[in-house]
Amino acid sequence: MKKVPIYTIQNFNDSSNKDHLYINTFKNHLIEHSFIEKSHRHNFYLLVLFTNGTGTHNIDSNTFSIKRGSLYVLKPGQAHGWELSNDIDGYILFYSDEIYNLYFGHKRIEEYPFYEPSKNISEILFNEKELLDIEFYFKLLIKENQQLKSRKKDKLLNIIDVIHIEISRKFLSENTYSHQTYHQKLKIFNQLLDCYYTTEKSPSFYASKMNITLKHLNRICKELLNKTITELISQKIVLESKRMLTFSNASINQIATSLGYEDYSYFSRLFKKHTQQTPSKFRTLLSKDL
Repeated sequence: MKKVPIYTIQNFNDSSNKDHLYINTFKNHLIEHSFIEKSHRHNFYLLVLFTNGTGTHNIDSNTFSIKRGSLYVLKPGQAHGWELSNDIDGYILFYSDEIYNLYFGHKRIEEYPFYEPSKNISEILFNEKELLDIEFYFKLLIKENQQLKSRKKDKLLNIIDVIHIEISRKFLSENTYSHQTYHQKLKIFNQLLDCYYTTEKSPSFYASKMNITLKHLNRICKELLNKTITELISQKIVLESKRMLTFSNASINQIATSLGYEDYSYFSRLFKKHTQQTPSKFRTLLSKDL
């Protein structure tokens, strides 16, 4: 079997936000990165809106016909490739879950219905009026990305979030779900996790607080997020530790203690397991980027 290459945002990197965010018109993107027409994967989220041209988009063995108003959303790991007309154009965005989840905190990118791991959604079609409405925000993204103004990343991420909301409204108006109970229970779990993550690391604690079995809670999280309770607790700890390493002057030992880890070495191993670097290395690299 032919191996499909896996690309990172660094492979397409412009000068905007280094390894976590990429914004471009599709026409310019294709000129600079023609290799994307061959089948490949990404380790980040991808969003493409087409405003001109035609072609086909092959995603995980499914073929879609590209036309004006075609919008595609891809999760990390999906394989895809293109066959495109010469007049193709639109907008393309890459972003990591880390930059999104770290910035917004109270919400997670994978909770948007079109990015839910349990949903096999790749294409959403906008009619002419809907296209003109949502294209306004893509044009705003391009304009902001080309400027050198204060709090640029803040504005870019908030515009992207508005685009997510617009896509959700379109998507939810055309789709119904039988997962309302699961979504409500996941919301309760996340609320409990926000309250207790510094003191309670045991999955059974959260299941008990919700008056359901641990097996059922794990089933909910696997169905909606494709992650176990243990993984979600660790993900929360790592995300909060990154915030503290980024925005506070507390020592790493103080951060570990505030997150409920008296054993600094255990906290450091947990952080490295999920980020491939130690807390001190993360902070050192962060200071070099400033």
